[in-house]
Amino acid sequence: MADKKSKTLEVTNRKARYQYQFIANYEAGIILTGTEIKSIRQGNVNLNDAYCTFKKGELFIQSMYIKEYKYATYFNHEPRRIRKLLLKKGELKKLEKRVKERGFTIVPYRLFISERGFAKIEVALAQGKKSFDKRNSIKEKDQKRDLARMKKMDY
Repeated sequence: MADKKSKTLEVTNRKARYQYQFIANYEAGIILTGTEIKSIRQGNVNLNDAYCTFKKGELFIQSMYIKEYKYATYFNHEPRRIRKLLLKKGELKKLEKRVKERGFTIVPYRLFISERGFAKIEVALAQGKKSFDKRNSIKEKDQKRDLARMKKMDY
């Protein structure tokens, strides 16, 4: 009987949902070096400061932190280097067109290991929230927490 992987890696940028309103999500591959993927599989990655930019029609992720691999030699990678994201041409053109519009940006939201063992990143076309939108998000979160407490207490 084949044993499935019990632990799947998933790293999210939780601040992104609070600061942005997601319009569309895309799953992209990342070009990585050998020590980077080993470090990601150990969970040593952080998306909090990461952002995406376009250069010559290609999408790149900047400032994504991948800790240096502990067991590497002098071939180790740079922790915050610029990494290319892989999307279909049509998706890239759509995204680039929308980003040129005022108020839209591309936010890296979630990094995970696919079933085939590849590192994938979920990027979202997003629009920044205003302060009153953020207040509504906080209010909804508090209401959900209160409901969960009520269910737990069995009223």
